[in-house]
Amino acid sequence: MGEFFSNVSRYPKYLITIILGVFTAVLEPLVRRSSNPITAIALVGALISGVITLWLVVRGMVFPSSLI
Repeated sequence: MGEFFSNVSRYPKYLITIILGVFTAVLEPLVRRSSNPITAIALVGALISGVITLWLVVRGMVFPSSLI
């Protein structure tokens, strides 16, 4: 039974490692391209747009009656 709990306790570590790896793989090329000012402005605009979209979707899911 002790082996089971030690096995289960590893899963959060794997999850965190996978999430950090995905963020690193996505953000690394964007950071390299941000040396051009126009590209940097476009990336910041895309990031802000994505955050606003995510916020609106989550707000619509949590408070569906507030959209009317």
